[in-house]
Amino acid sequence: MQRRHDIDALRALAFGLVILYHAAMYYVADWSWHIKSPHAAAWLQWPMRGLNLWRMDLVFLISGLALGFVQRGQGAGALLRQRSWRLLLPLAFGMAVLVPYQAYAQGVANGLIAPGFGVFLLRYFTGGPWPAKAFDGADIGVTWNHLWYLPYLWLYTAVLLLALPLLQSAAGARLRRAFLGLRGARLLLLPVLPLIAWSLLLWPHFPPTHDLIGDGWLHAVYFTLFLYGWWLGTDSGWWAEATRLRWMALAVAVGLLALHFGLRAMLPAPWRVFARVAADAYLWAALLAILGWAHHKLNRPWPWLAWANDSVYPWYMLHQTLIIVLAVWLAPLSLGPWLEPALLVAGTVAGCWAITALVRRVRWLRPLFGLPQSPLGRPKATEAPSGGSAAKRSVGAI
Repeated sequence: MQRRHDIDALRALAFGLVILYHAAMYYVADWSWHIKSPHAAAWLQWPMRGLNLWRMDLVFLISGLALGFVQRGQGAGALLRQRSWRLLLPLAFGMAVLVPYQAYAQGVANGLIAPGFGVFLLRYFTGGPWPAKAFDGADIGVTWNHLWYLPYLWLYTAVLLLALPLLQSAAGARLRRAFLGLRGARLLLLPVLPLIAWSLLLWPHFPPTHDLIGDGWLHAVYFTLFLYGWWLGTDSGWWAEATRLRWMALAVAVGLLALHFGLRAMLPAPWRVFARVAADAYLWAALLAILGWAHHKLNRPWPWLAWANDSVYPWYMLHQTLIIVLAVWLAPLSLGPWLEPALLVAGTVAGCWAITALVRRVRWLRPLFGLPQSPLGRPKATEAPSGGSAAKRSVGAI
């Protein structure tokens, strides 16, 4: 199989956007986050909302694509064991080592936890208890914060693999062919209909929680996009059509985003569902434009791709803790609303780069950050240097 450089690049860029988004969450006014800057700005709400309506949907669509690649030649049981190792071990490690400082900083900022990280850790690892709303997850005693994506991805992977007999049945094959055969306006319109259905049926009753249990609306949306990614794979006809529609999809996305903002501003709360429907249509148009433009511009062997493929998972795990550590360090310096964010982003990038360079070279650290144990992504001796195994190595566990 020919390597799809655009998907590799898009995966790295999508997670890079997640890092910038979380840095901006420290500064956006009136949006809840673990800690907040005194330099919070209301204008950030507009670009942040425009990104928030599709950023994680893109990540889950790419994850569905990745599953389709690594699935080739593997049984469902073996693949689920592999995915469990690559997702749940980093989740456990991250919750035990990387995330606790985030909870500590939030509790101190809220005035509900006394300073002293060592004392906090002793209490954290013995289950608390904690004052109500001391930090996100205080009612349970622990939290996974930004690592929520890992259990969600594991769940969707398990559900899809269990559903393979149905998805690969005659009816399932017809549905996949129908999706891949969409062209023109049908490709812009029909994939939106399930997303709109989830908004009408579930959105009013299941606000986002990221707690895995009570997230009915997000599960429906994310799994739908995950399935779309698994379906489309590398089908040449579908990708050619997405590329052909890239300008139209971009124009439609811009118009729908303006409509969404206008409806949010004008409609009273009981009628906000219409703004939500506009957001669903914008979401798919934006994803279609991103996929089309990525295939048009990024499908080439960029020199940074090999490094990015081996680094994106550790960067994802590290970035939010580094953002919060740096924010706590920088806040007392009163550097202002321009220098401080610049240093925060630069410091986060530098920290991710340095720690990942170590992780990639230490064999026992690599699995804790979701990487295969062979250093620097070199194929194991049992792997072929080309063909299907190469396709599997072109995407990571996330």
